Amino acid sequence: MASEAETFRHNTNEIEETEVDADDIDEEGSDGVVIPELQGNLSKWTNYIHGWQSRFIVLKNGTLSYYRSEQDSGFGCRGSISLFKADIKAHEFDECRFDVSVNDYLVWYLRASTPEDKQRWVDVLKSYKSESGYGSENSLKRHGSAISLISNTQSTTSAGSFSKRGVRSLKEKLAEIETFKDILIQQIDTLQKYFDNCAENSKSVNKSNFSGDKAAAAAADKSFNPAELSVDFKGEAITFKATSEGVLATLQHCVELMGQREDAWRRRWEKEVEKRRRLHDLYKTLKDQVTTQTGESPRPRVLIHGGPDYEEGPHSALCDEEFYDAVETGLDRIEEENFLKDRLKQKSVAFPTAPTTPAIKHRLWSEIEKITMEQLHYARLGMGAGSWMLFAEDGDMRMYRREEEADGLVVDPLKACHVVKGVTGHEVCQIFFSPEYRSGWESTLEDMSIIETISKDSLVFLQTHKRIWPASQRDALFWSHMRKVPDDQDPDNQDVWIVTNHSTEYPDHPPNVNKCVRIYLTVCLVCQTVIDPPKDREIRREDITCKITYCSVVNPGGWAPSSVLRALYKREYPKFLKRFTNFCKEQCENKPITF
Repeated sequence: MASEAETFRHNTNEIEETEVDADDIDEEGSDGVVIPELQGNLSKWTNYIHGWQSRFIVLKNGTLSYYRSEQDSGFGCRGSISLFKADIKAHEFDECRFDVSVNDYLVWYLRASTPEDKQRWVDVLKSYKSESGYGSENSLKRHGSAISLISNTQSTTSAGSFSKRGVRSLKEKLAEIETFKDILIQQIDTLQKYFDNCAENSKSVNKSNFSGDKAAAAAADKSFNPAELSVDFKGEAITFKATSEGVLATLQHCVELMGQREDAWRRRWEKEVEKRRRLHDLYKTLKDQVTTQTGESPRPRVLIHGGPDYEEGPHSALCDEEFYDAVETGLDRIEEENFLKDRLKQKSVAFPTAPTTPAIKHRLWSEIEKITMEQLHYARLGMGAGSWMLFAEDGDMRMYRREEEADGLVVDPLKACHVVKGVTGHEVCQIFFSPEYRSGWESTLEDMSIIETISKDSLVFLQTHKRIWPASQRDALFWSHMRKVPDDQDPDNQDVWIVTNHSTEYPDHPPNVNKCVRIYLTVCLVCQTVIDPPKDREIRREDITCKITYCSVVNPGGWAPSSVLRALYKREYPKFLKRFTNFCKEQCENKPITF
């Protein structure tokens, strides 16, 4: 009986521990699991405008949070993900990147500075998820989840998710079980005491009989009166039976309460499913109406989350329209930055002080001479009846292009004619050629350096342009040559200037390295000064007009949709020419005229 009593007490103590766990069911780490914590700076993909940004990442109590910086960590996080349901996955190709996602609806794209640092983060996050036991057979024990007692096919329901009313009912039932436990313990103690007394008196009688002391045996028999120590076994049995039935009834009521909560959650889930179905039907109906009104056939659209995996490439999931929208947004942002600033801070690039070699003796001179004369000839040719198409017109400006492709890339030749008042051809070409002016009119320029100075009128440039997502970053290596040329149609007109830019190669600067795609270009700018001479005063700027002819053939390299490139050319080239000519007028204003 003693062992049975201890077993009953052990079982009732487990009921008490269950009650305590029900109150603290949501407290993580209650099973003694050591929670690893980690914090540090990682690059996080923000959006297609800002790209990768440094963020302070913190792992604490099963939650991954991020802040703008470590100094801002005391002002609340900007976002967080619970690792219990998260999927941690290292990137297939980028050795420094890993992704943390929840059902593909919430995805964090993260990059470490080194592969070792990335692996450390991945190992800690995966080890935490493994130690948390989420989704395993021990998850019920570790996290205090209450699995359905009605059906094994239903999902688990957290005990902490019960309403206050349900939790109160369960606590009341547990209190009843506690009362039943006390009654049963009292009954067991009473029976145990009675049988202990019987056993002691029996030992005393047997000992006296064995020793032959009949007087002592008679006294013992007289003192031992079983009637005085008798127990109402029938009453105790009835009480024990009623108490046991009460325990079973209370447990059954607990089961029913849990089943009711499960049914309530199931109904809520079914309502959400039905709501989602109605929204989907409404979206489909509206989409069909729009298609009917516009007369366009519906095209398959790809759900874009704006992640870094949708960047430039032949396998990009972005369709042409989305690719164009993304690039257009990036260009608009650059234009807005230029608008907010009165003028880009000019970066002065000093010419090398080392003695220069005459251009005619340089290894590139034959190419410079040939390309310059060819571009001058093309610039002077009329539009004719060829395949030139007028695609932009603004006042005196006309822009034409021909549709051509090379290896699947758009390399449409461009020709623009423009007239600008108040500047000379020499001034316009000097600004187009000189490195100290380049950052003022070329808005996409990120960095520029002079690789070689062939002569004062011939330079070799290496330019890196700002990256505009989803396109890759571009750079260009080209020589630039400026000279004064005669006018075939008017020999007396000597103020005609040309600047020619043409891609070249240098062993010290190979193409397509450091994640930059090399641009190959041939560009020429021909400027002629026309003067309306006054009769009774000196020439002023209002008397000067500059006729500009701009020709360009650019191979963007890499990969981009043809329709996107043509749409960008149509948008950006007129803006570029207008921006450049306005910059020339600003630079020459209130300065002496130079021919």
